[in-house]
Amino acid sequence: MIKRFILFVVAVGALVTFLFYQQQIKEPLKVSGFIEADEIRVGSRVGGRVHEVSAEEGRRVSVGDVLVKLEPFDLLERRAEAQSKLSAAQAECEKRKAGFREEEIAQAQARRDQLAARLQKLEVGPRKQEIAAAQARLDLANAQLELAELNYKRVETLLKQQTVSREDMDKAETERKVARATVQVRSEELTLLQEGTRIEDIAEAKAQLEEASQAWQLCVNGYRAEDIAQAEATVEAASAALRVIDRQLEELTITAPVEGVIEAVELQPGDLVAPNAPVISIMDTSHLWVRAYVPENRLNIRVDQKVPISVDSYPGETFAAHISFIARQAEFTPGNVQTPEDRSQQVFRIKVTIDEGLDRARPGMVTDVWLESRESPE
Repeated sequence: MIKRFILFVVAVGALVTFLFYQQQIKEPLKVSGFIEADEIRVGSRVGGRVHEVSAEEGRRVSVGDVLVKLEPFDLLERRAEAQSKLSAAQAECEKRKAGFREEEIAQAQARRDQLAARLQKLEVGPRKQEIAAAQARLDLANAQLELAELNYKRVETLLKQQTVSREDMDKAETERKVARATVQVRSEELTLLQEGTRIEDIAEAKAQLEEASQAWQLCVNGYRAEDIAQAEATVEAASAALRVIDRQLEELTITAPVEGVIEAVELQPGDLVAPNAPVISIMDTSHLWVRAYVPENRLNIRVDQKVPISVDSYPGETFAAHISFIARQAEFTPGNVQTPEDRSQQVFRIKVTIDEGLDRARPGMVTDVWLESRESPE
């Protein structure tokens, strides 16, 4: 009986000692959260009618994979028009940079030389030979006038004697008038040559020569720098318009911007897609993190601190991670977050970026973040 009592006392003492030891053991600090990932909602900035859908829900995609193709509608015709305008602007710009052709310069110079010779001719005036010729024509006209006067008097006498007809008299009178007019014309011509060129004609010729000289100089100098700059600006504007259409054509093909898994697709060929509207949801699995909350009295952590994490789906395993964010302002513990501390205490939100096991971790998994070292995860 005494032996049994002693064994009972020893057993009770061992149990008390074990319980006391368990109370002294403190579990390493851990906080719990869920694995999260960025959700990328892709679409097109131009919109249009769906031509082809390559995306499927649950399929893993890589950067650049084609998801949806839209119909071009009138973009191809608009691009052809923009390309034509660009070609015309480039041709005009090259023309202004090259300047005038040699033939155009030679033509302008010939015109200037022609007007210069005309001005010189006007300034020199009539030659002596021209004046002498005009004097000779005047003398000839005077001689013809004398002959016409004699003939007129003779016919007039014969008419009184009634030996000639009235028609002969009229003819003689007409010849005399013609001779007198001829003398008058020849006399004016001679006077005009003797006085020389009019001042107004010389001034007009000088003005025409100056105009031709400036036109020739313009051809030699080529276009102004401002004209060339304007042509270059026109080329740049046309090129920018073409780039806009090319960018719109690129937007007709919706591709995956990140590596991830397609979450939702609700498109069929023939559907209309609005501009700047998301059409496909992609979960970015290349960047996973855990959102957790740390009690205020355990905030002895720092950004970039290495911490292990464990998930219920892989018991006995840990994955490397690091703290990438610590909130500057405290908040009350959310209702769906469990910590070893009282929920009424204030906590700080942290973000723990997962460094390994990205191919095994999945968004939504419950995760423990171990802020203190331990031998094995629970």
